[in-house]
Amino acid sequence: MLLASVITASAIFAQCDSTNQSVQTSISQPAPTIVEVAASNPDFSTLVAAINAAELTETLAGPGPFTVFAPTNAAFAKLKPGTVEILVKPENKQKLTDILTYHVVPGNLSASQVVSTNGGQTAGGRWVQFSRSGDGVMVDDAKVVTADIVCKNGTIHVIDTVMMPSDASIVKTAKDAGSFKTLLAAAQAAGLAETLDTKGPFTVFAPTDDAFNALGKETIANLLKPENRDQLATILKHHVVAGRVYSPTAVSAGSATSLAGTTLPITVQSNGAMVGKAKIIATDIDTSNGVIHVIDRVMIPTMKTTRSN
Repeated sequence: MLLASVITASAIFAQCDSTNQSVQTSISQPAPTIVEVAASNPDFSTLVAAINAAELTETLAGPGPFTVFAPTNAAFAKLKPGTVEILVKPENKQKLTDILTYHVVPGNLSASQVVSTNGGQTAGGRWVQFSRSGDGVMVDDAKVVTADIVCKNGTIHVIDTVMMPSDASIVKTAKDAGSFKTLLAAAQAAGLAETLDTKGPFTVFAPTDDAFNALGKETIANLLKPENRDQLATILKHHVVAGRVYSPTAVSAGSATSLAGTTLPITVQSNGAMVGKAKIIATDIDTSNGVIHVIDRVMIPTMKTTRSN
């Protein structure tokens, strides 16, 4: 949901147990930085080695503040054998940096703040989902096992799994979902599929197959004809915004300009979040080259709202 209901933090996060007391500071002493906390705990030795290899030590020791979802050594051990050894090689520095910054959210988020929202934008510009399950609080597919380790420059929440940012493009993600067949066929017919598969980043308000079906088979067939390629391209571009625009930013902005040059009003109404007259039914699906928000209606731009590019 775009607007997650507020969930109280009590009974959700476990308090730091005795094994983590070594990283807690007394009231009379200044709190250590995130890097100092991690370095002082042997359970984070792999994380610290990765931070050093990615040359992020100075950054995470800086003023911040940062919220770090910190995988333990046991979390790294879940990865395919040899993965860590490969990632810390100099030639893989950028990929390692992308993974590590995916675990960092700018700002200082306490446990109660984490569970009161549906996610956050990472230091690398991607999106991680926050959710509650029967097992507790989840960050993507990682479980928070210890929360609220307070540091001088932020907060650490310990997680049991290393989170990997998606390496699937918008097109691949839509294809894997299985409910965007008509959208993908339209993108191919309009000559936009390659762009949405390789370039970016883009934000796509993606109509489902059911949304296209509501137009009627005759309308869809007509739009897919080669002679209507330009019209189809304009309609599809009306659903695409340049850059990664995640739900909080979209709602705060109140509108966005599409690749077709049209204005997309974004509002929150009693029945949910809307873009134009389409209801947003799923948000913040992160991909390697952008983000997808799922909508229940195909938006058709009018001549009045479309400008020449």
